[in-house]
Amino acid sequence: MIAHPGARPVYIKRWIETTEQERTDMPAVPFDQMPDDARVWVFAAPRPLAPADAQALLERVDGFLERWAAHGAPVVGARDFRHDQFLLIAADERATGVSGCSIDSLFHALAEVERELGTDLRRTSSFVFYRDSTGDVQGAERPIFRHLAAAGQVSESTPVFDNTIGTVGDLRSGGWEKRFGESWHARAFPIGAATAG
Repeated sequence: MIAHPGARPVYIKRWIETTEQERTDMPAVPFDQMPDDARVWVFAAPRPLAPADAQALLERVDGFLERWAAHGAPVVGARDFRHDQFLLIAADERATGVSGCSIDSLFHALAEVERELGTDLRRTSSFVFYRDSTGDVQGAERPIFRHLAAAGQVSESTPVFDNTIGTVGDLRSGGWEKRFGESWHARAFPIGAATAG
């Protein structure tokens, strides 16, 4: 096709090239700049990561976030790392919708990191995370935590982490770490409930 006078083929070509570069080089934003309605995923290692492993994890995550895309459009994402074992990933769905494929790519990237570091990050729902009497974060598999609660070794005021929160706003409003008695944990793990037999 021959471009007629007034057409802008060069401009369009440059716009396409710029757009493609932005797709692949989209930087992650600081976590504290994410809006309250940004979607959040909480991943947790059973035990705190060593400094070298934490650094390796964050380097891989940062690299992923820079090229995270949904249907070819960059996902505005951010991450935070807390207490040496909680990885929080956020995505601003108002800026770019997050597709099933883009979520799958996130979990796939974390699976690779798990193999490299020899730890679990995606089995968050299999564990209960809480603070012990000294304030340190502890992780226990659900059957073990159920036994602790039944034995009265957990109280209504024990801080627990609700890793099922859905938005950054939930995190900021105190929905992530709360008293046992104010969380769904109290219904799932009754304190002092004697086991049969």
